[in-house]
Amino acid sequence: MNKIATPLPQDVAAGALLDAVRAALPAMRAHAPALDRTATFPADDIDALRQAGALIAPLPQRLGGLGLGTEPRGGPPLCDLLRMIGTGNLAVGRLFEGHVNAIALICRYGTDQQIDAAARDAIDGHLFGIWNAEAPPGVRSADDGTLSGQKIHCSGAGAVTRALITADQHEEGRMLAIALAPAARARPMPHGMHGMRATASGVIDLEGYITQPTDWIGAPGDYMREPAFSAGAWRTLAVILGGLDTLVNEIATQLRRRRREDNPYQRARLAQAFIAQETASLWIKKAALLTEEATDPTEDIVAYVNLARGAVETAAFDIIQIAQRSLGIAAMLESNPAERLARDLTTYLRQPAMDEALEEAAGHFVGLVESK
Repeated sequence: MNKIATPLPQDVAAGALLDAVRAALPAMRAHAPALDRTATFPADDIDALRQAGALIAPLPQRLGGLGLGTEPRGGPPLCDLLRMIGTGNLAVGRLFEGHVNAIALICRYGTDQQIDAAARDAIDGHLFGIWNAEAPPGVRSADDGTLSGQKIHCSGAGAVTRALITADQHEEGRMLAIALAPAARARPMPHGMHGMRATASGVIDLEGYITQPTDWIGAPGDYMREPAFSAGAWRTLAVILGGLDTLVNEIATQLRRRRREDNPYQRARLAQAFIAQETASLWIKKAALLTEEATDPTEDIVAYVNLARGAVETAAFDIIQIAQRSLGIAAMLESNPAERLARDLTTYLRQPAMDEALEEAAGHFVGLVESK
């Protein structure tokens, strides 16, 4: 097991982590085209995050982490970290966000012993994931704890060695931490993905997996308990923002390369891209603060983050359209980074139940107005 040195103050340690990850970004960007083309898991990039200390950063400070995603003050640095990784490769950001989400849920609902076990695994370098989607009839547990069924769309299938999954969703559903050897129980999805290919998403066959009583996390229904269930979406938005940062930079860089940056129509498009980028940033930063500090009523937090999802989706599609109109047919060439970024963003933005989330958020805030 790797030993942790005497911990630095949280802000100093977070700054050092961000510096280390920033140094890894050029290599991450260089790897991205080939990883996308071959739908290959970004092992070198995840290892760079591991070496930088990012995989232990979500742990509470008492266990050697920085509390990113598990303690109130960890919200802003986690937002910066997720955004930064998203600028390097959205697929890497998705994998890291899943790692953070899994550890955060274990720390929220697990026993002290389960939290300590997860901390030991993170310190030992294990990559965590969280898998909810499943093939009918779903993952079920027998009376003796044996599982049946399959999880699908599993990011990092075959590379994630510690996963938090849901079982028995036909009832209230319960979370379960499982340990997997590399490549165990994993196979590719039967059809290729439009974008986010480097997440290496696949199927995990859990038929015959034998659980132990200590593997079950929390109580039935905890996975969907608010505000963590809905409001945690801000982390995904932060990764997406990193991709938007890179796409806006690509538009400006390619226009300069063509000596088209002084064209008034191109400048007008760029202005709209900058507005959309900053709009998304403002929504996400506030969503992170509201969620991680958790001092506002649960209903307010969930409604705000749901609106943030809509705002970021609108900003992202506006920027994608601006990129394609500004760069023309070049934005459709596989050799152009803008083409991959647009595919990855379009795929990543397909989050579940967006219309329902916006309807519920609007209803909540309309109710607040009417009560005044």
